[in-house]
Amino acid sequence: MTAFYYVLTVFIWGTTWIAIKHQVGIVSVEASIAYRFTLASIVLICLLLARCKLRWIPLRQQPYLLLQALCLFSCNFICLYIASIYIPSGIVSVVFSSATIFNILNAFAFYGRRPAKNILAGAIFGVAGIAILFWGSIVNTEMNRDMIIGLFLALLGTWFFSVGNLVSARNQKQGLPTASVNAWAMLYGAIIVSTFALLRGASFTLDLSPAYLISLLYLAIGGSVIGFTAYLTVLHRVGPEKAAYMTVLFPVVALTISVFLEAYVLTPMIGVGLALVLCGNLLVLKRRPPKSMEAVFEIKPPAATHPPGNR
Repeated sequence: MTAFYYVLTVFIWGTTWIAIKHQVGIVSVEASIAYRFTLASIVLICLLLARCKLRWIPLRQQPYLLLQALCLFSCNFICLYIASIYIPSGIVSVVFSSATIFNILNAFAFYGRRPAKNILAGAIFGVAGIAILFWGSIVNTEMNRDMIIGLFLALLGTWFFSVGNLVSARNQKQGLPTASVNAWAMLYGAIIVSTFALLRGASFTLDLSPAYLISLLYLAIGGSVIGFTAYLTVLHRVGPEKAAYMTVLFPVVALTISVFLEAYVLTPMIGVGLALVLCGNLLVLKRRPPKSMEAVFEIKPPAATHPPGNR
């Protein structure tokens, strides 16, 4: 089932770029993000209420809920969307694919967890592959003030996303229900983005064109409700370091679709980039055989004070 969620996340988030293209225009970036997560939270809350599975998060856990909203459902999107105004989306994709490396670094910085060699090597292969895929955008973009601002915002947005991964993993380890956490955190995220939009003086207009409304629905329900639920489920099962490698695969899906919809031309250079990404994926997801069955199931020897039969 984990493999299904993995593929589902890669496919959905790899295709959201099509919808995002239709979100830019009449409506401000901040307003579009706020609409997206307001709608996503309402849909998810209604679904959970219908199944009697909506849970209120205890007050002592609310700071972590707010932190997840800041990192996954507001600040990261604000940074990445605004970054795409200053630099080509291809470069934003390259920077965002480094989330797998950010997760490794943050896991070490916050938890002292050293990455496995295969995960570190896979992350390097993947980011190098994405850089090759978008090499044209990189070399043809002049290093100026806009470029520096765009790169900074893209890196900051990726860092927020990475920290959000660790916060989500922490919340799941505390036994908090993933779907309910997402529902409330998306609502908090929508409020945060709306506040930011008001402070910037952004107008909350609404584009009633079919392209905008359909893309908004896809981003809210597909990209947010389904996408984040699937992604955070994978994150809980395989860990932040492995789950983040999906950010390397999103641009690959987008490029594949471009081949069919936009007559994108494949070149030997692109083939090298795709090969590196594939190798990185195989390395990251490679299973290492455990040393013992105890290592698999984390079996601890029974205490001496508990004789057999009295457990």
